[in-house]
Amino acid sequence: MRIGARQVCSEPEKAVPLRLFFRHMQNIRNIAIIAHVDHGKTTLVDKMLLQGKLFRENQESGELILDNNDLERERGITILAKNVSVTYKDTKINIIDTPGHADFGGEVERVLNMADGVLLLVDAFEGAMPQTRFVLQKALQQGKKAILVINKVDKPNCRPDEVQEQVFELFFNLGATEEQLEFPTVYGSSKHGWMGADWKNPATDISHLLDVILDYFPNAPQYQGTPQLQVTSLDFSSFVGRIAVGRLLRGTIRENMPVILFKRDGVTKVKTRIKEIFVFEGLARKKVAEMGAGEIVAVTGIEGFEIGDTICDFENPEPLPAINIDEPTMSMLFTINNSPFFGKEGKFVTSRHLRDRLMRELEKNLALRVEETASPDSYLVYGRGILHLSILIETMRREGYEMQIGQPQVIIKYIDDAKHEPIEVLSIDTPEETSGKVIELVSQKKGEMLVMEPKGDLIHMEFNIPARGLIGLRNNILTATAGEAIMAHRFKAFEPWKGNIPQRIAGVLIAKEKGTAVAYSIDKLQDRGRFFVDPGAEIYGGQVIGEHIRPDDLVVNIVTEKKLTNMRASGTDEKMSIAPAIKHSLEEAMEYIQADEYVEITPLSIRIRKVYLDANERDRNKKKMTADS
Repeated sequence: MRIGARQVCSEPEKAVPLRLFFRHMQNIRNIAIIAHVDHGKTTLVDKMLLQGKLFRENQESGELILDNNDLERERGITILAKNVSVTYKDTKINIIDTPGHADFGGEVERVLNMADGVLLLVDAFEGAMPQTRFVLQKALQQGKKAILVINKVDKPNCRPDEVQEQVFELFFNLGATEEQLEFPTVYGSSKHGWMGADWKNPATDISHLLDVILDYFPNAPQYQGTPQLQVTSLDFSSFVGRIAVGRLLRGTIRENMPVILFKRDGVTKVKTRIKEIFVFEGLARKKVAEMGAGEIVAVTGIEGFEIGDTICDFENPEPLPAINIDEPTMSMLFTINNSPFFGKEGKFVTSRHLRDRLMRELEKNLALRVEETASPDSYLVYGRGILHLSILIETMRREGYEMQIGQPQVIIKYIDDAKHEPIEVLSIDTPEETSGKVIELVSQKKGEMLVMEPKGDLIHMEFNIPARGLIGLRNNILTATAGEAIMAHRFKAFEPWKGNIPQRIAGVLIAKEKGTAVAYSIDKLQDRGRFFVDPGAEIYGGQVIGEHIRPDDLVVNIVTEKKLTNMRASGTDEKMSIAPAIKHSLEEAMEYIQADEYVEITPLSIRIRKVYLDANERDRNKKKMTADS
């Protein structure tokens, strides 16, 4: 065969130019890192980037390089799956850093399609946690091979050998194949930058882990034929618009190449053209003229694509199977801000702004659903849990949106005419002396204990609990255990309805009129409950300003000034000592409210209010609700 020959295979329709064939026969490993929240995924990726000499000797790299979203840095968790690459021993390793929280499972499931294998990272003390199990199960079902990395072996009271056995049992229980069960184990400390074969003998760098990745994971399959690229994530650039990211499973793509976009419904086809192609080089993207199968690429110029669509050959389009994402388990009402303080802090306050923003979020957030309601100002938003929805709300308020949020509701299904609700597996680690309080609190929320065993100096407990029972539970448990409990949960299945669960026991203190909170009035009313506002705060009638000591709601006036006279008396100048106001975070406020309350969210404030601000209107509505029930 001559070097200048155009074909390397006998079938003319599958012909590949030789120059492309040689250019793209490179060594590539596509790996995803999966782990529980805060077990060290992003730190490990940082060390891989440093090992791959991505930074100059004198360049400041910082920590948690991949958590570049403000919310991710503040909360110390990964929310969005991201791609980077490292070149080691002439092999390109594409690394996908994935979220560890089950609420962002939609991110993980679609990203696993891009990987050939997974690094399972577990803490040497905590072991495999519920979310680890959730993501690992998805990976094993897709037939991925795994390498176990036991991290943080430098911690006191760590137990790497026990954890290794525990993970092997987990693989077995999740139905791993013989080949998947023969996974290699690497021990080390991401923080101190070493990985080795034995946890008792620290190494000097993480090259052992990179060697194991090259030896154990197969080279990315480079199938020849017509192009097939499934869009698994998207990006946006103000210069070129929307960018489709995915793994090129088969064939070769080139700049300016006409293609067919096969929608994920498997029916709709759109003729379009690839403008530019980028591959991931380190933390940046590098533009290339053409690329062969096996590589993770970003392409521009494709109009109207969604996650799950397939970019295929113009003449013989063959779509890939659609990505299946677990369905939502919780819904919340999003509505415009109509409180007396609307528009003071936010830029986007109308229903059109709210609708456009939610529809934009649907494009990239696969696990989200949005439904319009009978009111043009309100939308029902379905998500995977309170954290999933609160991250969306927090992102929107930072972008300048104002809105109001209703009480979280779990999704009810009717299976064989029987009412079913989502059940979660809840795991709690707590000191022994507070375990009794924890069991009591979970039992009140219809939790059923599955496991209770010692784990170091803590007691490890697992429960089946309705998703409804989790709303407001975290605050109560952290209060009961003085903040020492560690909680995690994951969706299990829809099971028959467990009956009524007691909600918030205390009533609330409601502001009578609009004005500025006065220290004198707050001081005199402190025996009625605990306040959520400080002296000097602007309030309005119908706003929830505190928690009552009794089960019923109480309307109070805290804008009354002290009446001053020119007469002196011994009791007029007593000192005021006001307890600090309780400040709710966004998640705490969402869990605190009842069905007749909203959380008002603006870029600078989080307030709780009654749906009906007028006291007479609240009474009328309450009577109507009682009559209807």
